[in-house]
Amino acid sequence: MAKTPAQVFAHGGGVLHWREYGSGPPLVLIHGLSGSRRWWRRNLPAFAAHFRVYVIELTGYGSAWRHRALGVEGSAELIGAWLEAQNLYDVTLLGHSMGGQISTIVAARHSERLRALVLACASGLLETDLFRAALQLPRAALTGRFSFIPTVLFDSLRAGPFNVVRSTLDLLGHPTGEMLPAIALPTLVIWGERDALVPAALGRTLAEALPNGKYVEIPRAGHVVMVDQPDRFNREVLGFLNCLGRTEDSQAC
Repeated sequence: MAKTPAQVFAHGGGVLHWREYGSGPPLVLIHGLSGSRRWWRRNLPAFAAHFRVYVIELTGYGSAWRHRALGVEGSAELIGAWLEAQNLYDVTLLGHSMGGQISTIVAARHSERLRALVLACASGLLETDLFRAALQLPRAALTGRFSFIPTVLFDSLRAGPFNVVRSTLDLLGHPTGEMLPAIALPTLVIWGERDALVPAALGRTLAEALPNGKYVEIPRAGHVVMVDQPDRFNREVLGFLNCLGRTEDSQAC
């Protein structure tokens, strides 16, 4: 799987790290809270066979862990500036959890550069507080892939408690529900049946609020759905995007 060296983009006090894989139409992967590019390892080979995949790491996380996290609004602004700097059009954004929330904001502000959205267990409709969210973490670990826990812990420790707590408070304070009716992009909303952090009921509500939303729920998967059931996740995402490439009718996909 061909890849380019790691690259860095700085804008407005934020820093975005990214790598590129494969060739074809642009597909941008945006990790969630405490995430990194390593969260997409089980998906990259399948996606890079059909797309030019851009795997980004947000300010404060992954390779950019030394920086102060921006929050969802700042991250969306940074990604919008990066899309413009790279002169990217017809982009599909695939965001997980906080990355899905950020992708929603980018779509509301930069739809002219986008072709489609994939929102995986997106956090934009979550209504809770920091304490209640923290209480769900043990259950989330039990409902996900056990072998992935060391990756989650390593990335969380590398980001540090300040970035993690700040980002959690920020995402809980920036709901995206009011944006959804105006986002006309074809959107695949994909969820893990066992998601303990962002319940599947919120995924169904999210899909229903989008004019061109399609909902898929994957059995035996928790919050990190692309890790828990990667083969099914890859098939659903590629099937949706390949269908869009064959028809002008997004509802058919």
